[in-house]
Amino acid sequence: MRKRLSILVDAYLSFIEDDGWAIASHIALTTLMSMFPFLIFLTALAGFFGSKDLADQAAGILLETWPEQVARPIASEIHNVLTQSRGGLVTVGAVLALYFSSSGVEAIRIGLNRAYGVRDQRGWWLLRLESVAYVLVGALALLALAFLVVLGPLIWQTIVTNFPGLAPLAVAVTTARYIITALLLTGSLIIAHKWLPAEKNGIRQILPGICLTVVLSIVFAVAFAAYLAQFARNYVTTYAGIASVMIALVFLYSLAAIFVFGGELNAAICRDRRRRGPSAGS
Repeated sequence: MRKRLSILVDAYLSFIEDDGWAIASHIALTTLMSMFPFLIFLTALAGFFGSKDLADQAAGILLETWPEQVARPIASEIHNVLTQSRGGLVTVGAVLALYFSSSGVEAIRIGLNRAYGVRDQRGWWLLRLESVAYVLVGALALLALAFLVVLGPLIWQTIVTNFPGLAPLAVAVTTARYIITALLLTGSLIIAHKWLPAEKNGIRQILPGICLTVVLSIVFAVAFAAYLAQFARNYVTTYAGIASVMIALVFLYSLAAIFVFGGELNAAICRDRRRRGPSAGS
């Protein structure tokens, strides 16, 4: 217990020393700014495959685990963005949207490199191309998941029609949507911690920080939703018309701080293992 506590203290002190709060604010703001270019590109990509409705469904998956008070105003603006008439996939606007949405990946990379105490020696253009590739793959994966979410109820309805006795399991099917979203979050964290930093670590090294990030993110989301249910008016009286934006920023800022701290925890565990020598892994 004492060892675990010392590791947590070491992680927190490193978080402070590495300007974790400042990095978290950078990640939060960049993520919010990157979200809409990403969705614009997602819409163009979905249109290329013949169904722009998939982009709307994908946006819903992204906001699935967000507190309602945070997700609702953003979802409204997202809907406005997605319903705008745009050109095809290969347009200057879509390419620029793809480029600017990669800024979110770059911000996460910076946070993880700082947490793990490494410096990437590759050129900025190569890093940016890699971030663009991550955005492209992420968009395709999200559209594929959205297609499964849309197709899922139709498949379930067919199953229930042929086997009426399975109808009571509808609640379990709905719950599966949230499980899929949680798995999507966990998969994204694994990819980020394993491949974004300059130093590549194994699953064993990055798993503690990922587990902590998932647990603390869920706890914070529930607590923040409960807080907003009682005191959301405080933001309105303080920030007036931009209250919804500030609520989203506070939410993303807190999640980003949790994410960076997860990286610091992994780094602290690795330092502890090095101090204790080869026998630490046994």
